[in-house]
Amino acid sequence: MMNNLTWAKQKEFFENELSRREKRVQKYLMSSSYQNRFLPKHIHDAVYSYIRLGGKRLRPAILLFSCGAVGGDEEKALPAAAAVEVFHTWTLVHDDIIDNDKKRRGGATVHEEFRKKAITEFNYNEDYAKHYGMSLAMLAGDVQQGWAASLLSELYSKYNVDPGVVLYLINDIETSVLNTLVEGETLDIQYSKSSIESLDENLITKMLWKKTGVLYEFSGKAGAMIGLNTNNPNNTLVNAISRFTSRCGTAFQLQDDILGIVGDEEKLGKPVGSDIKEGKRTTIVYYAFKNADKKQKERLECILGNNNATEEEIEEAVDLLRELGGIEHTRALASSYIKDASIYLKDIPESGYKNLLSIWADYMIKREF
Repeated sequence: MMNNLTWAKQKEFFENELSRREKRVQKYLMSSSYQNRFLPKHIHDAVYSYIRLGGKRLRPAILLFSCGAVGGDEEKALPAAAAVEVFHTWTLVHDDIIDNDKKRRGGATVHEEFRKKAITEFNYNEDYAKHYGMSLAMLAGDVQQGWAASLLSELYSKYNVDPGVVLYLINDIETSVLNTLVEGETLDIQYSKSSIESLDENLITKMLWKKTGVLYEFSGKAGAMIGLNTNNPNNTLVNAISRFTSRCGTAFQLQDDILGIVGDEEKLGKPVGSDIKEGKRTTIVYYAFKNADKKQKERLECILGNNNATEEEIEEAVDLLRELGGIEHTRALASSYIKDASIYLKDIPESGYKNLLSIWADYMIKREF
């Protein structure tokens, strides 16, 4: 049994399995039949920017694992795995504009990459180059969202999955998932300018689920529905995997919040400390603020949300968040979500895929990138 192995061995096994799925999804998306669709060249390059850079590919992997866990054929679910990756990618492209980040997956963000291209290739001035970069990023994200829906349709055209299943998944991701995700992103923006006292941990974790957990829930649900070839989301196995991946998705975001403050920027491939400059209202900040004295609160309020905060001030805020227990509290909270999620695995038949789901859950909160 996998749970008799050390975590290091489980992690190595899981990452090998993850890599295998990543390569299959990458090969699928890099097909010339897709690449020839996207014109002009800047749109093509923007659409493929993050895809070429790779990534964790956890969402497509969990979709494929979920399909296998209910006795389905992973191969049939491949278009949906690719669709989830593309859907996730457009949210990153747009999120990077919202957060004004300049680095993603170890490279430039799309809006930053094309700001630079506008200067070097078109000789645009700085103001218009910035506008061009953001415009290209928004347009690329729009194209990617449409591509994701198109990929889902291939479940039927290429693998003869029941049309009822395909229509359900397209409708679900383009209505329920999309609207929930946008709601979460909007709340995230609004909360960053709200007083910390006006929020509570429940409001924050609900927001985190909406902006991140909902797509993990969809990934598990989609994999199970394809594997069973059913359009019934209330099927016992579908429901169990949906609830499992939903809770793991919230834990993933809690771990992301931790890494965004104390992670290794080289491993993450994106800026560390930007959440502090943006004033993100994470459970880390909420718990630390609740335990802070008046002087500590004043200092945190001065740094959080200050785009001009120096590196020394960022380090000071990190030290306060750690000293006041915010990071450890959030780490424990993430673990509790994984523990709750694992209850739903009891309804899933024993298999190698179930083992992968179990390791994946732990991986969500033990990862360093």
